[in-house]
Amino acid sequence: GTYKLHYRLPFLRIVHLFVCSGSGRKKTPIMFIRAVWFAALCVVLGVALGEESGRLIISKRILNQHLVEGKDTTVHYEIFNLGSSPCLNVKLEDDSFPEDKFEVAHGLLSAKWGRIAPNANVSHTVILRPKWVGLFNFTAAKVSYTPEESDETLVTLTSFPGVEQIVDLNKFNRRHSPHVGDWVAFAIMALPVVGVPFVLWQRSYSKYTSKSKKA
Repeated sequence: GTYKLHYRLPFLRIVHLFVCSGSGRKKTPIMFIRAVWFAALCVVLGVALGEESGRLIISKRILNQHLVEGKDTTVHYEIFNLGSSPCLNVKLEDDSFPEDKFEVAHGLLSAKWGRIAPNANVSHTVILRPKWVGLFNFTAAKVSYTPEESDETLVTLTSFPGVEQIVDLNKFNRRHSPHVGDWVAFAIMALPVVGVPFVLWQRSYSKYTSKSKKA
């Protein structure tokens, strides 16, 4: 899988990730409400924990604007440490994609990090290809970790993108292809309609101009 490590992520960046469920998707009032709720949750967690321990919160997003049978679907995870101490032995596992419905094209549905520093985040991406058409409920992945000051392993869940429609490849191509063949066929059929009157006009114009020159 592919993953990156980032430090000192601004808080508004976290809120933005929970507003936008995917790149290019239209923002809705529901997304805004979800962002406000998430911001309030982060504040409550920060106060409750007193920032004395590492605490992870995780987003899971589908980056595609359209989900299409047989085409790459990008799933992106970001893990944020909101506490003031590191989180150790972080493990992400996502078993929400049945093998009979999705093919893993690139990356892994699991990832590990030995340490995530406070006020830092890591990201992980996996590319899948749907094998079927219909509605699919994209549920949460699981993340386990151990705060540095504790021996207890904690388990938490990611956010979940929710129900999305996976469309048929042929229908998608008909709707979004440039339709070059259709335009060529239209041009061929329209040629007699446009061409014949033009030829008749050209002949008439030539005869008129030749008579005018003789006169």
